[in-house]
Amino acid sequence: MTTVSSILVAGAGQAAAVAVAALRDQGYGGRITVVGDEAHAPYERPPLSKSVLAAIGAPEPAISVKDPDFFASQQVDLRLGTQITAVDPAARQATLSDGARLDYDYCLLATGGAARTLPAFPPSSPAICYLRTLDDARALRGRLQPGTHIVVIGGGFLGLEIASTARSLGVEVSIVETAPRVLARVVPEAFSNWLQKRVELSGAKLHIGQTIADVRLSGSAQAASTIALSNGVQLEARLAAVAVGLSPNTQLARDAGLRIDTATGGILVDEHCRSSDPHIYAAGDCTSQVRAGWTAPLRLESWQNANEQARIAACAMAGRDTAAAAYPWFWTDQFDCNIQMLGLPQDGLEYIVRGSMDPAQAAPRFIMLGLLQGRPRHALAVNAGADLRALRPLLENTLPIDPTRICDEAVTVRDFAKAAQASAAAPN
Repeated sequence: MTTVSSILVAGAGQAAAVAVAALRDQGYGGRITVVGDEAHAPYERPPLSKSVLAAIGAPEPAISVKDPDFFASQQVDLRLGTQITAVDPAARQATLSDGARLDYDYCLLATGGAARTLPAFPPSSPAICYLRTLDDARALRGRLQPGTHIVVIGGGFLGLEIASTARSLGVEVSIVETAPRVLARVVPEAFSNWLQKRVELSGAKLHIGQTIADVRLSGSAQAASTIALSNGVQLEARLAAVAVGLSPNTQLARDAGLRIDTATGGILVDEHCRSSDPHIYAAGDCTSQVRAGWTAPLRLESWQNANEQARIAACAMAGRDTAAAAYPWFWTDQFDCNIQMLGLPQDGLEYIVRGSMDPAQAAPRFIMLGLLQGRPRHALAVNAGADLRALRPLLENTLPIDPTRICDEAVTVRDFAKAAQASAAAPN
């Protein structure tokens, strides 16, 4: 590590903060410069659609990734409200929006992503909100008044979280999703059906399988806009919150000539988070990573993935060995349920259920396991996070399981998991 004296981090989000901490933990004592375009020090984004959005008449929750004095104490040059406008891989130099030029030995692209926008719903309109930043959350929070009506465009995780928080505040909510069911790409149909019933029981109105036929936006935040759906329904509301996905911020990488994964649009990185340039790494929402055991590069938008890739990239830049990225894990809180996912869906899975999928229960608790030839590949847990942790080794190692026994609630999940591991380890 004696030949490396300067590391530049493009982006000042969670991945950037975790990478900085990991670099110092690995003994790197050289210069670190972090450049981010927001005015805020690195913060966690998951709370934006939940506790931050709900903080009406109450203090905002603390969402900073690190303590306020962390960067100064670690001798990190944190430059906020500034952008890196270009990276020159041949010269190993970056140009900033303020005209400064910074040399680097290694550069970490942690540029995240931007909310995908729809032409019919321009961000500049006072009737439209996109939620990606802390400032976005604060602006939306100021519009969530009890008794008002909000239309949420998109039935993915973010859209459902916004809808859930709005309902908890007494806001009338309509959700429009073009797919035939919510979360269609990431959960089995039975889970979508359960969640849709849960959403409807909350009082939110679901419009599934509907496209937008016409939009007439008001020119004022105080006047109602009209959104016409393909089935003829017309929704009137003063605000539409659009949550239709994330576009990875890859312009710096494209301009620098780095390889981009054509399927997912992310910066293509290897298992060490190294890009096609050996001196440039990337981590977080902007990446598509080649991983052992997966047939195609993965672009994962999750809190866990940002942390894992930041750790891996930091260790690689510091010249240290590191463990492979953890098995994909994701969580969301919505409609009075904690939902966790382990692994990823794939074709051919047969799902079994442990527990009751009664959407009307105050605190439902169940696990769905997706099996391929008797081996678990995908799991969803509702209010059962501890049980999911016990099952993790079975999914990570694709150990065979007995479907009848795992569904027997007389046997604890922990005991079942221990027995399955012992059976797999026993000599034949």
